[in-house]
Amino acid sequence: MELEKRVSEAAEAALDVRRLPGLAPYGEAWEMQKDMVRLRKRDEVPDTLFLLEHSPVFTVGRAAADASNLGAGEEYLRSLGAEVFWSDRGGDATFHGPGQIVGYPILRLKGRDTHKYLRDLEGVIVEVLSEYGLEGWHHPEYTGVWVGERKVCAIGVKFSSGWITSHGFALNVSTDLSWFERITPCGIREFGVTSLERELGRSVPLSEVEEKIVSCFSRRFGG
Repeated sequence: MELEKRVSEAAEAALDVRRLPGLAPYGEAWEMQKDMVRLRKRDEVPDTLFLLEHSPVFTVGRAAADASNLGAGEEYLRSLGAEVFWSDRGGDATFHGPGQIVGYPILRLKGRDTHKYLRDLEGVIVEVLSEYGLEGWHHPEYTGVWVGERKVCAIGVKFSSGWITSHGFALNVSTDLSWFERITPCGIREFGVTSLERELGRSVPLSEVEEKIVSCFSRRFGG
């Protein structure tokens, strides 16, 4: 897969930030992550953050006991024009698609503290939301970021040998939220799903949000 490198201040802090052009098929991006994890284990690449949009896809993580959170089932979801993947990330069922910024950090985890890493990822998104005047928060029982009673960012990660991270976060910016109505997002029934644009009541350029993510992410992980 051809990669378009995004030049940013993060690169100066030993963090390579790359933007995948267009809508990335989930399967290709997953294989790319596996390749990058192998390279990072051998220190052949620096810590890297991939930012991308996926073509419509429902994914299910390791926390799912069965397919019950996929609503009417895989065949029905595929009939809507989406792919379905059972992933090796943490978490349950979610949707990725246009208008959603997905971040895949391939990092050698400092401190080997997986709990802190998840809280730091949430912190990045909370900081980004605050720049738009929104108060994001982390639910004590669930991973991710909420605005009010609505989840705006899902997080699901994997830790490989050598403490290398993969998978990551998915922030709804202008996502068509009707896709989420087909499943039980993250296996959570008591909360709704929202997007940055829905909360603000206006359009927001994805490139603008990406730059804010890069800035906030590099402050936490670039050093």
